[in-house]
Amino acid sequence: MKARPCLLGVALLAASTLCAAQSGWIPQRNIEILVGSAPGGSNDKTARQIERILTEQKLVNQAIAVVNRSGGGGAIALSALSQRPGDAHSVIVFTPTMLANNITGASKYSYTQFTPIASLFNDYIAFVVNADSPIRTGKELSDRLRKDPQSLTVGFASALGSHNHIAIGLLMKKLDRNPTDLKVVAFKGSSLAVTNLLGGHIDVVTIGAGNVAGHVAAGRLRVVGISAPKRFSGGMAHIPTWKEQGVDLEVGGWRAIVGPKGISSAQVAYWDGILSKATRVPEWQEGLKKNHWFDNYISGPAVHKHFEDQYNDMKSVLVELGLAR
Repeated sequence: MKARPCLLGVALLAASTLCAAQSGWIPQRNIEILVGSAPGGSNDKTARQIERILTEQKLVNQAIAVVNRSGGGGAIALSALSQRPGDAHSVIVFTPTMLANNITGASKYSYTQFTPIASLFNDYIAFVVNADSPIRTGKELSDRLRKDPQSLTVGFASALGSHNHIAIGLLMKKLDRNPTDLKVVAFKGSSLAVTNLLGGHIDVVTIGAGNVAGHVAAGRLRVVGISAPKRFSGGMAHIPTWKEQGVDLEVGGWRAIVGPKGISSAQVAYWDGILSKATRVPEWQEGLKKNHWFDNYISGPAVHKHFEDQYNDMKSVLVELGLAR
């Protein structure tokens, strides 16, 4: 049956409800994409890439602002989103760190207090040292960690228990060493970790490869191993995976978009629709390649299952690493 056009009538409320049902929800004011870490890292890049594509492709009818609220491993940004129940004008870039913080007790905010919309991609971990470091390979890093883990300071973003922390902790487990023997520093953002590595204040950084690609190309930093299932392409194609170096280590960090609790199915469908379109345009695909991200768009019931599985998997790992009970 052909849908009737929306008409004004004596029952204005009924008419507006009919129009909404036919056309679905659309934003009525400016949109905010919250980021729980400082500018410059993978989370910030994700938000700004989405903002740029949604705006340039005219996939939204309102202005979009990216708002960085760093601190607490994303807890400050989650706190802001939790105060906007039912308001789909605000979403957040959700990360494994936010799950980990709830598991470890560092944050009171669980993924069940929000509305998962879509998981976008996987961001596998690069193990990075300064270009003048005596550590030149994954084997040399492994040998150093086996012999004296306290001789190296490892930095990462954005909190203890984050996927970047889990990556180095799992490496220690693979080397039959206690992850709690590590000397670690958690920074509010990836860019801060990189700055401290460049300045010689720390020895190793575990980080998304795209955040150091420019420094690697310029010869300032060296990647000694990646925790991906296969090698990256482009300028990092020469870097072996950990599996190639004899260590069965595969771990990364996905990025997702999550809305406040209580948003409607129509609002979820709106966001899923525009994000699905945004992640199919050439600019997004180029961004995946540039940042060494692995495409993995999940939405609908599958994204809820993804969050549940990830939470359970991370809890198991964090308990094993001594970071949770």
